[in-house]
Amino acid sequence: MIPRILLIAVPFAWFGAVAAISFMEAPLKFSAPGVTIPLGLGIGQLVFHMLNRVEIILFLVLAASVFFTRPVRRSVLVLFCIIAAILAVQTFGLYPMLDTRAKAVINGTAAPFSGLHIIYIATDTLKLIALAAFGISAIKRYLKFQV
Repeated sequence: MIPRILLIAVPFAWFGAVAAISFMEAPLKFSAPGVTIPLGLGIGQLVFHMLNRVEIILFLVLAASVFFTRPVRRSVLVLFCIIAAILAVQTFGLYPMLDTRAKAVINGTAAPFSGLHIIYIATDTLKLIALAAFGISAIKRYLKFQV
């Protein structure tokens, strides 16, 4: 019973965390009075590193739920693999490159433009779509609505 509940709850909790941090907190912090780009980048590094740790924990809980519920729908397993791949690309590929770029900007040695943030936003958007689809699929599979 608990793995089924987690199979439904975790994707939506994860969705909320990513949406709140990536699409609200990150852009808003730069509009706060007195927040310089170096200060905002420093805060962003702390926040996104913590978010990444939370995401890894949520992924592990979701993986255990998938294992224990053994969803028979192929779509659930495909979505799970997509979420895993995006998290891996962000954790091991994008975050280290973004950290290097942030340090260069803080030190004043960065090139004027980098497409890394656009790639990160795109992967986060795909991750949100996959998490929502996963959660909806889990609801359809395990919740029986009675009218």
